Amino acid sequence: MISEKWDEKVIELAKSLINCQSYSGHEDKAAEALKAYMKETGVFDEIETDCYGNVIGHIKGKNHGSKVLFDGHIDTVPVGNLKDWKHDPFHAVVEDGKLYGRGAADMKGAVAAFTVAAHRYAVENGKNFAGDVYVAGVVHEECFEGVAARKISEKVKPDYVVIGEASEMNLKVGQRGRAEIVVETFGVPAHSANPEKGVNAVYKMCEAIQAIREIEPPVQDKLGKGILELTDVKSSPYPGASVVPEYCRATYDRRLLVGETKESVLQPIIEKMEELKKKDPQFSYKVSYAVGKEECYTGEKIQGERFFPGWLFGAEEEWVAKIKSELEKEGFSPEVTTYNFCTNGSHYAGEAGIRTIGMGPARENLAHTIDEYAEVEDLTNVSRCYVGIMKALLG
Repeated sequence: MISEKWDEKVIELAKSLINCQSYSGHEDKAAEALKAYMKETGVFDEIETDCYGNVIGHIKGKNHGSKVLFDGHIDTVPVGNLKDWKHDPFHAVVEDGKLYGRGAADMKGAVAAFTVAAHRYAVENGKNFAGDVYVAGVVHEECFEGVAARKISEKVKPDYVVIGEASEMNLKVGQRGRAEIVVETFGVPAHSANPEKGVNAVYKMCEAIQAIREIEPPVQDKLGKGILELTDVKSSPYPGASVVPEYCRATYDRRLLVGETKESVLQPIIEKMEELKKKDPQFSYKVSYAVGKEECYTGEKIQGERFFPGWLFGAEEEWVAKIKSELEKEGFSPEVTTYNFCTNGSHYAGEAGIRTIGMGPARENLAHTIDEYAEVEDLTNVSRCYVGIMKALLG
């Protein structure tokens, strides 16, 4: 099959996926579209859907070798006000060399590109390679980076993972992680005409916030700052209606560096809270991680603490250098850098320690935008890059 035909397959599959509205928890139609393509190819030895609704396709090489998993999520964020869109977000169209639609950049375009790449790789070498190729369309990534992916790695046990998130076709060897930290203060309700009879939880929270601002998160050369940023404050009851609030909750976004643990991240906050408690016997608090709970389109419940570790590999590592060298042979010139956002790599690399690299079409800042798009040339080129990665790791 000539190269142009493979290019057409990438765009057609991307369109098919984009045309399926697939907000988190409602990815069923996109999952079916992905499975339909896999079945049509005739090269996938196994195609299955797990309890969360992740789609996993498996192509077996003729010889024993490494397992390479290509990971991409098929859920998207909502589109917002449709009136703001020039192009229908769920009717993919190519215009001026760009494929428009929700998920074109984040990240149905990449899912199409690596699924077609796996098909192409199997056809062009007659499956005469050493190892296994797995292609995964992952659910609920927009809610929980890495949580649904745990099911996939439990089953596949990959030696390598390729994350298809946007990278402008550069190689990404790490990222900061992300945690959502909840700080709660507890008071005693009273009529606001007699505030001395109660304990105002909001005032206690003000003290907590000020103390937390004194914390300086760590810094690393490759990944930068471990940010700790206040994102919201809520009190109860709300509206107050002449009641001294008995409860207040603050949420912090914490960007994580390599090696930081659940315990090490909370420890400096807890220390600050304990200092306040020693000074004020009425200071009552709790520090924890937010817990997300959602339902999958299969009916299965998915939940987890919002703590997604950072990860980093070296550009000089043999397997990274091998991938880069193969892509250069194919005529590409990828830089080796790191992601600025969180991905499913938080599980594969951050939790499971699996060798993980990112490469995808499009720019990072196109995700979640109105009239989201990916360059057609990027989609077809990155599909060739994925074939190159398979060659580098499997022969």
